[in-house]
Amino acid sequence: MKKIFCSIFILFLAIVSYAQIQEPVKFKTELKNVSATEVEIVFTASIEQGWHVYSTDLGDGGPISATFNTDKLVGAEVVGKLRPVGKEVASFDKLFEMNVRYFEHSAQFVQKLKLTGGDYQIVGYLEYGACNDENCLPPTQVEFSFTGKGQNASASASNADAKTDTASVDAVVIGGADAPTSVTVSDASDLWKPVIAELNAMGETTSQEDMSWIYIFITGFVGGLLALFTPCVWPIIPMTVSFFLKRSKDRKKGIRDAWTYGAAIVVIYVALGLAITLIFGANALNALSTNAIFNILFCLMLIVFAASFFGAFEITLPSSWSTAVDSKAEATSGLISIFLMAFTLSLVSFSCTGPIIGFLLVQVSTTGNVIAPAIGMLGFALALALPFTLFALFPSWLKSMPKSGGWMNVIKVTLGFLELAFALKFLSVADLAYGWRILDRETFLALWIVIFALLGFYLLGKIKFPHDDDDNKVSVPRFFLALFSLAFAVYMVPGLWGAPLKAVSAFAPPMQTQDFNLYNDEVHAQFNDYDMGMAYARQQGKPVMLDFTGYGCVNCRKMELAVWTDSKVRDLINNDYVLITLYVDDKTKLPSPIKVQENGVERTLRTVGDKWSYLQRVKFGANAQPFYVLIDNEGAPLNKSYSYDEDIPAYVDFLQKGLDNYKKKQ
Repeated sequence: MKKIFCSIFILFLAIVSYAQIQEPVKFKTELKNVSATEVEIVFTASIEQGWHVYSTDLGDGGPISATFNTDKLVGAEVVGKLRPVGKEVASFDKLFEMNVRYFEHSAQFVQKLKLTGGDYQIVGYLEYGACNDENCLPPTQVEFSFTGKGQNASASASNADAKTDTASVDAVVIGGADAPTSVTVSDASDLWKPVIAELNAMGETTSQEDMSWIYIFITGFVGGLLALFTPCVWPIIPMTVSFFLKRSKDRKKGIRDAWTYGAAIVVIYVALGLAITLIFGANALNALSTNAIFNILFCLMLIVFAASFFGAFEITLPSSWSTAVDSKAEATSGLISIFLMAFTLSLVSFSCTGPIIGFLLVQVSTTGNVIAPAIGMLGFALALALPFTLFALFPSWLKSMPKSGGWMNVIKVTLGFLELAFALKFLSVADLAYGWRILDRETFLALWIVIFALLGFYLLGKIKFPHDDDDNKVSVPRFFLALFSLAFAVYMVPGLWGAPLKAVSAFAPPMQTQDFNLYNDEVHAQFNDYDMGMAYARQQGKPVMLDFTGYGCVNCRKMELAVWTDSKVRDLINNDYVLITLYVDDKTKLPSPIKVQENGVERTLRTVGDKWSYLQRVKFGANAQPFYVLIDNEGAPLNKSYSYDEDIPAYVDFLQKGLDNYKKKQ
């Protein structure tokens, strides 16, 4: 029994130790005969849900492209380029400002070779990049080795593992602590020594709380609250509640009917959200955030809705629809009657709720969450149904309801300004996709400044729209909203000269599109080499912050723009740490390839990026970026690692705790 317990315990420790090593892609490699003089090497990948593998020839400055590489080629020659096979997803990446192509669920790459006669030997590797919404893997290699005779095109693998999933074994499971043989620092063996157990003792974890569903629900709920105060919904509330309370002498039954009415509203709008997902499909919704055509359509839709809110025209459904549903409701009874009444409300209020629903569906669909429309509609419907149930429970509240009036049109026009502002967000994506350069960052900010300034003047009564009252009095809430809008417009003015403007960083085009930028207070790495940086840290007596990143890492750039620009974060990194940034996709060739052993399997490190990726795996047991870890100048960890999370206070605490632990050691 003790042996069994010990075995289970050791297995548990092994699993925990490598919990950060991710294995989202598994490759199978095989050699296929095409003819007596031609063969094909076929790489077939199985990709976990949420991850994608990038295709070939994506260009410089973008994600890692899949490439075919040979170390030894005898008796054969490469024909053409590596060919991707299967269903590619093409979209525009806003951060890289370029079109990218990738595979989801499965991928296949094929490389054709011509046999020149006699014995042949083909040794090399496929290199690929993989990412999900939070992390990217370093450039990963799938090694292969084939030998055979060209005369009869018979081939055999020189290594029995060549046709197995070598990528998942080599790139993911770390066994030994072997350091690259090219390290020349005298105590390099200590610097490269694994510290996985120490990190686990500090509470190492890679789990991240997904707040997207909560955000989507709250967005929908706020949209529903706004819809309540529109002229199409607010006047209907007392009439509907009074109807339910009077239709039955039993007050309990009236309350139950009102609850049922509210539940019917929820069912109708959630069904609408589910229908959006079913019609477009999961892949289409995921592509909305970067697809230029969709974003242009969304932009136009929001502009039309804004014009409707301004009073240019009314967006209404055919009156025959609501009349037919209303007559059906009167002809039936029970639950069906109540459901049809709720459906009538949805149709009658469309001119006011339609623009809000349209914007909500656009916004949540571009989050990439396939059930986002349903979650958003759930929040919207709950807010819309809430007053019907509350007033049914407390009918005396009906007397205190504000009367309908011009204040409702003020809400509509205000929403129109907001719709117009968000329309520019989607136009920005299309502008980046096609390279028009008509909506660079300063142009975008200038338009937002004008929009929110006009909104402020409107709320102060300086601008009138067709359906506004002639009353010139400005209420106190309206005055404070105007103050906020004008202050927000002033806040954005420094952005025209390059200020980061964190409040709008999620909406404005990237800083790279700014033509005139006076802002240069950024965090820059002191070293891009681990061993040199560690030697400097020992000389200065400072702790080290290791930043494992990549040129093709989207979330790495997000962290640098959203978190590192914070004054507290910037001061801690610049003043108290030696920042060493290691690019795991750096293609610079090493002076000579380095052979290392991982779990008994020999691997070859060919580039600088390979070396830093190996360091991350062997020392810290992780292989995804961004990955931040604090160590002392002898290589020992000072705090558990930090991955993608734009929570600035948490990042400050991460840095401060590491600094405190370093001081305790001194």
